[in-house]
Amino acid sequence: MTDSLNDWAFETAAVQTGIERGLGASIGFPIHAAAAFQFETLEQAQQEFIDGAGLSYARIQNPTVKLLEDRVTALEGGAATLALCTGQAATLTAVMSVCRAGDHVVATSSLFGGSTGLLNNILPLMGIEATLVPNTPDAVRGALRENTRLVWAEMISNPAGDIADIEAFAQIAHEHGALLGIDNTCGGVGFLCRPLQFGADIVAQSLTKWAGGHGNVMGGSVTIGTRHDLTRNPIYTDGGDQSLLSVRGEQALAWRQRWFGASQLGMTLAPHSAFLLAHGLETLSLRLARECQTALGLARWLDDHPKVGRVSYSGLPGHPHHHLAQKYLKHGSGAVLTFEVDNPSDFIRRVNVLRVAPNLGDVRTLIVHPWTTTHGRIPEPARLAAGVTPNTIRMSVGVEALEDLQADIEQAL
Repeated sequence: MTDSLNDWAFETAAVQTGIERGLGASIGFPIHAAAAFQFETLEQAQQEFIDGAGLSYARIQNPTVKLLEDRVTALEGGAATLALCTGQAATLTAVMSVCRAGDHVVATSSLFGGSTGLLNNILPLMGIEATLVPNTPDAVRGALRENTRLVWAEMISNPAGDIADIEAFAQIAHEHGALLGIDNTCGGVGFLCRPLQFGADIVAQSLTKWAGGHGNVMGGSVTIGTRHDLTRNPIYTDGGDQSLLSVRGEQALAWRQRWFGASQLGMTLAPHSAFLLAHGLETLSLRLARECQTALGLARWLDDHPKVGRVSYSGLPGHPHHHLAQKYLKHGSGAVLTFEVDNPSDFIRRVNVLRVAPNLGDVRTLIVHPWTTTHGRIPEPARLAAGVTPNTIRMSVGVEALEDLQADIEQAL
């Protein structure tokens, strides 16, 4: 172990960050079940409501949630994190931290169905337009407009398994004065990839998935890096000497995210949920490393199976983004893959070991039919663009034995 937290390996930071030393200190996170926190003077209260940097009301900050935020910041290699009640809340907060009415977002079309719905259905209600394009640098560059403030992509897309070319997307966004936001849910809170190190400005994710790891808690987070340029974003520059950037300086982006997601919209993470998520992070590297190994074994086996159609997993050499997986991902290509079967309904009805549920990152292997569930509410062209067909099965690989999963799939086929 080194002296600097920033020099710790992922596995060390996951179990050491936020744990105090000293006589009587607990080995683990305490749960602070409190709705409000005390002040001693009027001046203290006034300053806290100006700065919003400490503790006042639990909708804005809580000590247990703060410990989780510090741990996620360390694992993602970031500058600050805001923890929220769901991954969807984190995505909304990430977008609204740099966009307002009249602004534009460019997003890759290979996205989680909830993100596609947010971009197509919710942001227009706020006067923000989104353009979804293929997951290539040329397509992103071609969709930029004068008012584009954010480029958005998934590190490992759900469910197609496409890989974002972060460095290329970052260069395109930054040349235009926009920021790059990456959904790192399938990147395992920095275990497989730290997008901020490759030029991303904002990382959002569902902590419900691999951070929790056991399907028993919900949460999300937004983490920012240190190199984001806000000087061409009117949200931060309007007002001259009184602009958000002038008043808040390098804390401006983190301040706006907490102000929007927690203070104003109240998408607050409960302290007990933060406690469970922090514990889940401590074993994430063990779980996800095994799941990646099993996922690769299943992908290779399924790819050769005569009763299985197209298999999508970036760990396979034939995947169009295999080279990007080799560049950006450590420890494997993730724990999610898709494959096609002739009759999804029959296949799902016959499984015994695999569980049918719309979640990812569980210790149990979960399957779902995206065409009718996770992506069922978005238009058919958007489903196809996200890599979903009527025959697609999405699988989130758990920690079971490879041979048991193969045997169950074989009998179900």
